[in-house]
Amino acid sequence: MEAEAGADRARWVSLYVLCAGVLMIVLDGTVVNVALPSIQDDLGFSQSGLAWVVNAYLIAFGGLLLLSGRLGDLISRRDVFLAGLTLFTLASLACGFSQSDVMLVVARFAAGVGGALTAAVVLGMIVTMFPEPREQAKAIGVYAFVASAGGSVGLLAGGVLTQVLSWHWIFFINIPIGVATGFYSLRLLERDKGLGFAHGADILGALLITSSLMLGVFTIVEPAANQGWGSLTTLLCSAGSAALLVAFIIRESTTSNPLVPLRIFRSRNVTGANVIQALTVAGMFGLFFLGVLYLQEVLDYDALETGLAYLPTTLIMGTLSVKFSEPLIMRFGARKCLIPGLILIAAGLALFSRAPVDGHYVVDVLPSTLLLGTGVGVAFPSLMTLAMSGATRADAGLASGLVNTTAQVGAAIGLAVLATIAATRTDDLLAEGQSRSEALTGGYHVAFLVAVGLVIAALVVAVVVLEPAKEPEGDEGPDGMTEEELSAEVGTTL
Repeated sequence: MEAEAGADRARWVSLYVLCAGVLMIVLDGTVVNVALPSIQDDLGFSQSGLAWVVNAYLIAFGGLLLLSGRLGDLISRRDVFLAGLTLFTLASLACGFSQSDVMLVVARFAAGVGGALTAAVVLGMIVTMFPEPREQAKAIGVYAFVASAGGSVGLLAGGVLTQVLSWHWIFFINIPIGVATGFYSLRLLERDKGLGFAHGADILGALLITSSLMLGVFTIVEPAANQGWGSLTTLLCSAGSAALLVAFIIRESTTSNPLVPLRIFRSRNVTGANVIQALTVAGMFGLFFLGVLYLQEVLDYDALETGLAYLPTTLIMGTLSVKFSEPLIMRFGARKCLIPGLILIAAGLALFSRAPVDGHYVVDVLPSTLLLGTGVGVAFPSLMTLAMSGATRADAGLASGLVNTTAQVGAAIGLAVLATIAATRTDDLLAEGQSRSEALTGGYHVAFLVAVGLVIAALVVAVVVLEPAKEPEGDEGPDGMTEEELSAEVGTTL
């Protein structure tokens, strides 16, 4: 009994170690945004060049997630996680010591590569370590909290570090976290053996999907954001990304040893969950990024005040994801928890679309953040459970990389689309003679309403595509098993 208790304790400690690595990656996505003005002043970035501090990371991270997840299946998820963690930590050190704009951009690209390797395999490792459905739901709840709440924590951390110390410390803070996570990972994580390259590596497939995703993310963050969606450069890059994706699909459907077996998309829950995630994350960026601009540009909040404004969201996410997601999912099923969560997210965004120019935090901001925090805390653990529900041991890393990829692509698309819509409406209102604050607020209102539409679209997919939970008595699944038995079967396979 003592040995079993010790092994169980080691599993949960291993989960916290994995989540520490994820938190470091997620924080990096938002902590940099707060420090961009200081970085520009110190290193002499041009306005267009400054965007590459973020874009270099996003292109590498978004482009390599799917490949990284599959490499974990083929080589070893533990080894891929450690390799990514090492690269990310070293790249963070280089970022902190950067003395020129070129050095920082190159280091950020390397950090994106390390981040992709680290983040892509974690969810696959979790479902393998926790095969029992109830424990798996609880573990995924912890992961979902870290993955979703890390962004708002990053805003607060970035504000504190930049104002109290300097922008260099938003990167240096990763070093002790990375070293500690690597040390405990070596001690606690069991070394797994990948499937290997028995029939050869699908190098062409790897090149096609990586090129397609990198070009797609580049299109969103560079020509689409700066030249518009209808520009020739944007259209050519979009066509190129789509052509590479089509070539990849053809390759995977004909080769004997595909990098990404297309069988994973046969599951309605896996496919539906990834589509829902892309739409929901795209909509949520209306609050997490345009909401930040509203607080800073209209209400004159500083970086620290902005981070504190989102603290209630983080606290609610944590409470629901860690304490209540597991019993809710086990009692009602992931689909029935996801749908009300999406409704709450849409309600929070709709409420924010009414925030006035002279808004007050308690009246006009806090209710939206509370609704969003509640919605995310309920929806995202359910979404992660559904996204991994059809994964076998052979595909767990791939499914993990896929769910991270859809989140990243959804975030990039959402940010580009919503920012463009807000800017266009703001320009129109300025031309009509409205004040800057009024024009900015009007632009944000339109963007928030579009974000509501994206989340409603996700809700429609949840209702139409996801498979309804089967009742335990008399209502069996496709193989004669209830939803709980199917979950247990998946866990046993993993």
